[in-house]
Formats: sequence, structure tokens, C-alpha cells
Amino acid sequence: MARLVLAVCVALAALAVLTGPPVAAAQTAAERELARRYAPIMMMKTNPDPPCSRDGEQYRLAPVAITLGNPEVRLLRRRSGGSFRQRNELATAPTASDLAGLGPDYYLDLPGDPLRPGCTYARESAELMEGRSSVTYAHIAREPGVRGIAIQFWFYYWFNQFNDLHESDWEMIQVAFDAATVEEALARGPSQLGYAQHAGGERRSWDDPRVEKEGTHPVVFVSSGSHASQYWSALFLGNGRGGAGLGCDDTRGPSTRVTPTPILVPTRPAFDSQYAWLAYEGHWGRHEPGVSNGPTGPNTKRQWLEPFRWMAGLRTSTPDVPTGETLGEPVTGFFCDGVSSVSSLLNDTSSSPWTALLVFATIAAALAIPALRTRWRPVVPKPLRQRRAGGQIVDTAARLYAEHFGVLAPVGLVAVPLGGLAVAAQLALFHSTGLRRAFDALEDEKVEGFVALFVGGLAHGLAPLLVGAATVVVLREIDRDGRVHLGLVFRALLGELWRLVGLGFAALVVVSLIALTVIGIPYAVKKAVDWAFVQQVAGFEGRRGREAFHGSRNLVRGHWWRVAAMGILFLLVLVLVGPFTGVIVILITDAPLATINFFGTLLFALVLPLVTVALTLLYLDLAVRRDSGTASPGMLPAP
Repeated sequence: MARLVLAVCVALAALAVLTGPPVAAAQTAAERELARRYAPIMMMKTNPDPPCSRDGEQYRLAPVAITLGNPEVRLLRRRSGGSFRQRNELATAPTASDLAGLGPDYYLDLPGDPLRPGCTYARESAELMEGRSSVTYAHIAREPGVRGIAIQFWFYYWFNQFNDLHESDWEMIQVAFDAATVEEALARGPSQLGYAQHAGGERRSWDDPRVEKEGTHPVVFVSSGSHASQYWSALFLGNGRGGAGLGCDDTRGPSTRVTPTPILVPTRPAFDSQYAWLAYEGHWGRHEPGVSNGPTGPNTKRQWLEPFRWMAGLRTSTPDVPTGETLGEPVTGFFCDGVSSVSSLLNDTSSSPWTALLVFATIAAALAIPALRTRWRPVVPKPLRQRRAGGQIVDTAARLYAEHFGVLAPVGLVAVPLGGLAVAAQLALFHSTGLRRAFDALEDEKVEGFVALFVGGLAHGLAPLLVGAATVVVLREIDRDGRVHLGLVFRALLGELWRLVGLGFAALVVVSLIALTVIGIPYAVKKAVDWAFVQQVAGFEGRRGREAFHGSRNLVRGHWWRVAAMGILFLLVLVLVGPFTGVIVILITDAPLATINFFGTLLFALVLPLVTVALTLLYLDLAVRRDSGTASPGMLPAP
């Protein structure tokens, strides 16, 4: 009987151990030393005007104490199958013990609206962190059946303000050791690093020359807003594959060096301990749709219990965006700005499906209505001079470009080396003369910015003006006798290239100077439209100097809005075709970003003659209307 009672007691004790709350093991001196020795140094993008400016990092590495016990934080439970707004409030100012053991239906609701954050979360975070030090939670992770030890460093932020917006943010890195014990890990040193980035991450060897370290401390460059961990300072592009976020992570300086205090935490804490929050499997932010949903904590992540399987699945590189100048809009820059803009639109409309539907319907209508209202047929490419609707001009331009591709494409490709020379001249002006020292002496960034913008605009406009002049000559020769070849174009350009380019350049200078006044921007737009056909008037009508400007202005008079609308269309095609195509390449391939940027430049150069052909056909349409169809072949008569 005694043996039976003893057996029952042993069984009950075993069952209590298996089903009861977890108990944290005592920390050893070696574990504390491992956490101290390899605690990371964080490089946070400096915020020039905290807390509301988004030009730098708005949030500091925080202890969970700013959330737990906070009277403005509520613990909510979402009803099973309910909508986003159907919640039950369980507690205000929940503590670690309140959270222990709760499952994925539970949410911590921080003060503010994550989809319209404004400066609410940034101000709250700054106030909560006043007088507090930055911390990181160190966790020693082992994986059953796998040799090795990993020391993980987890980072908590009050808010994530990136392309996705959500309350709270958990990020981490881990240092891996090929060792069986902590003592052996201390003796042998690390073998690998894993930096978490969005839904994935990147692993590198501890001895990789691109891994920055200060002694035994790895340096982590924190992406502004998203808090993804990067190995160096750059603008990183994520294409959504391999766990990379969709968008661009910016770790470029200036940066603030932060050395967070490591706090060693257990893998399975007791429910009544100060680390009971690690037994919470719910969300650390408000329930919202999609990527704006509050994140779960470290203990729910795969790497918490499987650090080496997680690390094995990480990428071995993350592409950083080339920073050199290009002809036309850089594909990578367009990608970064485009993803950010679309994400902002989705965030603004996600709380209201009807608003989202209205926004996208408006965009679709803005694109579709002009295309449906214009006339596309019939298309008669020759003679060039005839009345055409907008759709007919676009279609005719495409046909002419295809027919004379052997002449027009080489003309466009000339823009690539010319654009490179223009950019080199711009850089030389600032860095190889006394101009840079003069700006430094002035100590006025606005003056420097205005001059850089003006000079940059002129440099980037020179190649299109050259291509535009050559294209006008090509069309003039086609208009005369229908036959054209490169030799003929070259000979025709010898006597008048600089006249045509000079007129376009003069218009560009004047419009740019007016626009730089800011208040003169509307007038600059008006003059840009008035002078849209300066090169065409000079090339087809033989006008010079002021006569060319007057001729273009008189031709536009009475058709200003039509010229402006079609000019904007042609400009958008020129500027966006390369980047849009490049973005598709980014999303479906792993081509090097420098190659994709060059591809965008090449496409810009090839589209440039097409746009000039369309603009010239619009000029010829207006000239025929002006002359009531009485013009004879060859040079158009002066008005």
C-alpha cells in the first residue's frame, strides 16, 4: 500500500512539473559574461528635430516597462470571428503577470491610431523614455539535436513607422557559436552572425570583412523607422523575396552611437517572475488589418527555440542602392519612393474600404477618360503635317519611330554618354573649383541647395536638348522627301545644331531661374508651355533668337491647355517608362541594382526620340490649324 501511495505521489509530482507554469533556471556568471561581451553597439540614424521629424530615427531602444503597467495601455481580447473593432477590454495598465500564458487572441492597445500616427507615438515614446536607459534583452538559445549556442539580443520599440505602421516593434540579432557549452563559447569565440530584417534576415560569417565590430561587440546599423538590422551604412532595397521587406531601409548617417544595457532573460520564465511577459503569446499592439497588426513577442518567433534552423534560412546578402547620378529618373530611387507612396495611400484608406474604393476609382478614371475621349483612328503617318487628335498623334509617333528606328534609336543613345559628361561637369564644378569652399564660407545651405538644383537641372537637360534637336532635323528631312539616314542627319546638323540646342538651353535657363523663386513656379510652368516648340519653330521655319520664342508662343495661344496636357503626358512617358519597367525587373529577378539603373537610363534614352516625335507632330498639327491647311511642303511659312 505504501508503495502504491509513493507511486501516485511521484506521478502527480511529474504531472505538476509537466503542466505547471515554467520555471526559469538560475543565471550563471558565464552566461552573464557572454551577454556582456557580445552586446551590440547600435547606430541609430540621427534625428535633427526630435521627436516629430522623420528625417531620422524617432524611437529609442526601450524596456518593456514603458508598456507594462502603463495606465494608457489596455489589454483587449478579440472575439472569435469578430471584426477588427469587436473587442473585449480585460484590463488597463496590464502587468507582466496579467499577460503570462495568454494566447494569440489578446492585444495590447497603445494610445493612438497606428494608421494615422502623426506625432502621437513619437511624443509618447520620448516622454516614456525620459530618464530611462536603452536596453536589449539577451537570450541564450539552444536547439535540440543541433550542436551550438546562440546569444540573441532582442530590441523593443514603442512604434514601427515604415511602409507598414504598427504599435510596438520587436527586432533582434544573434551571435552564433560552434560550442557545446557557454564556457566553450567564451573560449572559442563566435562563428556567425544573423541580423533580423522584416520577415527574414541576413547571415554573415563573424570574420566577414564587411561586418563592423568594436572589439567583441558587433555594430548594428538600424534602419530608420523599420528598425531592421543592417551590417553597414547604406540605402538597402527590399524586393519582398527571401523575407526582405518591400521598400528601402535607410541606415545612412549621420548616426548616433547607442550602447544598450544587456538584460539576460530566460527561455521559459515563471508566471510570477519579472519576465512573465515572455510567456505572453498575444500581440504587443492594436489589432489592425494586414501588416499593421500588432506584432507578437520574441517567444513566438521561430528563432527563440530553433536559432540554427532559422539562421540557415537567412539570405547571405542584401542589395544596397547605387548612389551615382543617372540620366533620367534612377529606377531604384523611383522604386523606393513609389513603394513608400503606395504604402502611405493604403495606410490612409485601409480603415475605410469605401474611401479606398473612391481613391482607386478616381485614379482609374483619370487614366481612362482621356484615352476614351480622344480619337485614335484613322492613322495616316504621312504627310507629317496634318490635323490629328491626341490619340492619333500618339499612334502616329509610335509608327514613325518603328519605321525609322535605325536612325532615331542611335540619335537617342547619344544621350547616354552626353548625360554622363554633363553629370561629370556638374561634379567637377562643385568639387574641382573654389565653389565648394565658397559655399562653406557662406554657411548657408539654402544658397548651396538652390545653386546645386539649378546647375543639376541644366546638366541633366543638356542631353535631351541635343537629342531633341537631332530628332527635329530627322523629322524635317522625312517631311521634305520621306528619305532619311544617319549621314544625312549628321550633315544637316552641322550648320544648325548649336542654334537649335542654344534656343532650347536658353528656354531651360529662364524657366529654371523663374522656378527657383518658388513664388514664380506658376509663371515658369506657363512659359515652359509657351516655349514648348522653340526647337521645332527654329528647325522647320528657320526662325532665330527671339523670333523662335515668339513663334512658339503664338502657336500655343488658344491651345495652351491642350499643349500643357499633352506635354505632361509626354513628359510622364519619358520619365516613368524606364523606372516602371525597372521596378518589374527588380520584383521578378535578382539582377544587380547598378545594372537595373543602367537599364533605366538606356530605356530613357531610347524613349526620348519617341517623345520628341510626338511633340513635333503636335507642333505640325497646330501649324496646320494656324495656316488653315494652306501650307506647302518644305518650310512652313512664318505667321
